[in-house]
Formats: sequence, C-alpha cells, structure tokens
Amino acid sequence: MSILSWIEDQRKLKLLNAPKYSHPDTDGSQGLWTRCDHCGVILYIKHLKENQRVCFGCGYHLQMNSTERIDYLIDSGTWHPLDETVSPCDPLEFRDQKNYTERLKEAQERTGLQDSVQTGTGLLDGIPIALGVMDFNFMGGSMGSVVGEKITRLIEYATMEGLPLILVCASGGARMQEGILSLMQMAKISAALHVHQNCAKLLYIAVLTSPTTGGVTASFAMLGDLIFAEPKALIGFAGRRVIEQTLQEQLPDDFQTSEYLLHHGLLDLIVPRSFLKQALSETITLYKEAPMKICGSIPYGQRGPLTKVREEQLRRFANASESPSFKNSLLEFEDLLNRFEEKKFTHENDLLTKAIELASNQDSQTRWLNPSKKTFQVRADFLNPTSFED
Repeated sequence: MSILSWIEDQRKLKLLNAPKYSHPDTDGSQGLWTRCDHCGVILYIKHLKENQRVCFGCGYHLQMNSTERIDYLIDSGTWHPLDETVSPCDPLEFRDQKNYTERLKEAQERTGLQDSVQTGTGLLDGIPIALGVMDFNFMGGSMGSVVGEKITRLIEYATMEGLPLILVCASGGARMQEGILSLMQMAKISAALHVHQNCAKLLYIAVLTSPTTGGVTASFAMLGDLIFAEPKALIGFAGRRVIEQTLQEQLPDDFQTSEYLLHHGLLDLIVPRSFLKQALSETITLYKEAPMKICGSIPYGQRGPLTKVREEQLRRFANASESPSFKNSLLEFEDLLNRFEEKKFTHENDLLTKAIELASNQDSQTRWLNPSKKTFQVRADFLNPTSFED
C-alpha cells in the first residue's frame, strides 16, 4: 500500500468515526437562498420572508404558506383557530406508489398541519372576521373531506355570528385519494355559502392565489360576492394542455392568469400582496357602513346579524391576553352542575353571572349556555343535554 492510499484510508476512517452534531431547529436540506420562479433571480430567504415572499427583481408573488398569510392578515394576538384537531382518515384504503396514510403522515410532519386548510376567527384592522386559508404545501392544497368539513363549519359559524367571511384559496383541486368523498365537498361548501350569502345577506370575499385550479375553482373560489386575486396567479379548472388538445387550437400566453380573467370579467380586482390587508379592511368597512344594506333572514337557531354590541364583544374576546383552557372551563362547568344539583343559589345573581361568564368564554368545542324564557339548558359535547328549572 502506498503512502497516499494509507493517508486516504485514514481520512475516510476519521470522517466515518467523527461525531455528528445536529440541532432540532436546523434543517440541512433547506438552504439560505432560493430562486424566483418567474425571473430566476437568486433571493435570500430571510429577506424574502420579510418582503412577504415577493420577488425583489420582478415583483412576482411566490407561494406563501398558510401560517405566514394568517400572521400577515390577522392582527397580532387575535387569532383563534377552529377545529385544529380534525384529521383525515383513509376510508377507501387508497394506494398508488404509497399508501394514502403514509402521504398524510409525511405531509403532517413536514408542514405541522392536520390538513391543507387553517380556519379560525380574528381581527383584521380591528374588524372581527372569519378566515380560512389553504396551504399548497400540504399535498398540493388538495380538497378532501376534512378540508370541506372545516370550511363548512367555518361558514356556518360565520353565519351564526354574523361575521364577514374571507377564504384564501391555493389548491390543485379535489383530492383523488378520497374519490367521490372529496367531490361531494364542492356541493356541501356551496350549500353553506348559499345560506351565508343569500339567506343571511352576509359578505363573502374570495382571495385567489397561485395556483387555484380544479374543484376549488369550480365551487367556492368563484362564488364570492367579491373575488380578489394576486398578480400573475394561475387560476383555472382544467390544465392548459388538456384544453389545447380538446379545442385543437393554440391558447394565448397569458391564458389562465389573473390578468386574463380580470380582462374577461371573471375577477373583481387584482391586489398586490402588500396592499391586500388594506383592501380587505376598506372593503369590509364600506360594506358595514352601507346605508341601503339589505337585511337577510338568519335561519332558525342562528344568533342573528352582527350588531354593534356583538361586534364589540367579539373584539374584546379576540384581544384577550389569554383564553381559558378547556380543562379549567370543564372544572368550572362541573362545579356549576354540582351547585344546581344541591339546589344552592338558585335565585342568586352570582349563579347567573357565572353562567353568562362561562357562555362568553365558549370555544369551538363547547357551548355552555342556551338561555330560554324560564329554563337554562346547560350542555356540552361530552354530556347529554340537561335542563334545570328555576
């Protein structure tokens, strides 16, 4: 063995035996730089995030995850998520190159989300709104049964509270791994929007980002009272190649872009990302102050239109520094039940005050109090309905 070979073997052995240090917050696969999809300019990721993922060279809007978009649109400390724990299953036991459950697990570990949409309530420039944001990083933002259920619940909650609704769309369409179960979400969401818009006469704004295609475009993305879009966003139903082969003709270069759709009357406004929050705020404010606003009829069982008092309650609740935990609320609820059963304080004002306090601190998992004329029906999702007479 030559000296050079011996030195090379020793070097390789040293590298193999060297300790490997890793930090949980460090991902070696993610670099510090990225490239613009439009002009190819090299961009520093830290500065790109500070600029809301808008290219410094050409102004192209790169994809933005749902958490970043929520942080940008919602006032700090006012975001209250809904249905965070709802997770998809595999009823069809679908398998292609991988099992559907494996793909779900990988996407959940990579993004930290349960599915491709985040829903909740918060304040936008001090205005209470219901917001749903889709995340393209989770399986292409595809719409499955959980996505449809979460968006439907959000719409129903917005209708019940009289809140304006904003849905930010970024999706490749219906999720093929769930088959017809994903396609039926189009009808379910559209039915909930019909009640929100046509019955309750509440505002719904759709914000289309790149890409918005497939079943999402064919359903709630195009049902907004106002439809906003980001510049140069890809918006369409079928793919460009499929349409060209079907029509046997060449399509324009800007086909299925937001500018093309605006020119043909399918969009109301193209808003740059830096002005989106201001545009939404001014639009909702103008809608609220409209002198000839049509008052709709809220379906039976709903709370009713958003009044000044209710709006202030929602604003104060959103600005609360710390929301009550589910465990503490459960303990207070059990104490309230014990006091009812022992027939103590049945005519005291402090009991009613306590019940109202619990009702004002309700979250997406519990509804503490339903007042009737002489009966207080206290119920929760984990107990059977129980009523107590005065």
